[in-house]
Amino acid sequence: MTTPTLLVLDAEPLPRLGRLAGRVRIEHADESTLAERLPHADVLLVWDFTSHAVRRAWPGEGPRPRWVHTASAGVDHLLCPELAASDTVVTNARGVFDGPIAEYVAGLVLAFAKDLPRTLRLQRERTWLHRETRRVAGTRACVVGSGPIGRAVAGTLEALGVRTALVGRAAREGVHGPEDLDRLLARADWVVAAAPLTEETRGMFDARRFGLMQPSAHFVNVGRGELVVEDALVRAVRDRWIAGAALDVFAAEPLADGSPLWELEGVVVSPHMSGDTVGWRDELAAQFVELYELWEAGGPLGNVVDKRRGYVPGH
Repeated sequence: MTTPTLLVLDAEPLPRLGRLAGRVRIEHADESTLAERLPHADVLLVWDFTSHAVRRAWPGEGPRPRWVHTASAGVDHLLCPELAASDTVVTNARGVFDGPIAEYVAGLVLAFAKDLPRTLRLQRERTWLHRETRRVAGTRACVVGSGPIGRAVAGTLEALGVRTALVGRAAREGVHGPEDLDRLLARADWVVAAAPLTEETRGMFDARRFGLMQPSAHFVNVGRGELVVEDALVRAVRDRWIAGAALDVFAAEPLADGSPLWELEGVVVSPHMSGDTVGWRDELAAQFVELYELWEAGGPLGNVVDKRRGYVPGH
């Protein structure tokens, strides 16, 4: 029996795949060697999930991996027409980031409600300024994206007493459809973007949608940077259409030095870290090993992406 070849698109530190020793031939590639090595691989592990190299290197006709796994929730960085049209199975890291991102969003909501960014600034200035802050309980949130991350965010906010509406691709029990989004935005204190990036969601938060929000509302993006028209967001915060924003993802990363978002009053910028807790890389590697063992045994894989939709269906 031929030993399968696993190709890893590298990023440091490398994944711990010790359980697979002797069962699979592990080879490594970077952006410059990926196209050459892809046709010889049975499985591709996209460990460098910030790279767009797969989209550029994916072979059209001819040999190609039977399975591609990305160590990320989003798959927009690797899906291309050739991969989408192929019989290659694509899986993602669904389930690893849900809880950490939900905690991160809850922390941001609490920080805004309790005016913590201003408190820290005043402390640095040695300024004693007593003021009142908001209760979180009883406020309203609109979470856009009804996948595992969006559901985890909604559940965590609800535990804080926030009345939360979840918006998905289609209406169903417990989930609003897109037709309700504008109405929900207009009444929300917290708007959380946690949707996958698709052609339908790209640029969905534009000037019109920011204009619907309350002047006291805060916007949080833990989905994808391209969900937002950044110029419109800058204007919305600068002109006080909304009270502020917390952004963990951006259209171009790292965020450019000259971006006005760095110094815009009311904006919190973080470097795409909302899901990255201590030990997260080991969790991602362990998840892949478990999936590999299913694949090796010929069993059905979990976390299979609908390549036409751009996400794992069923949520």
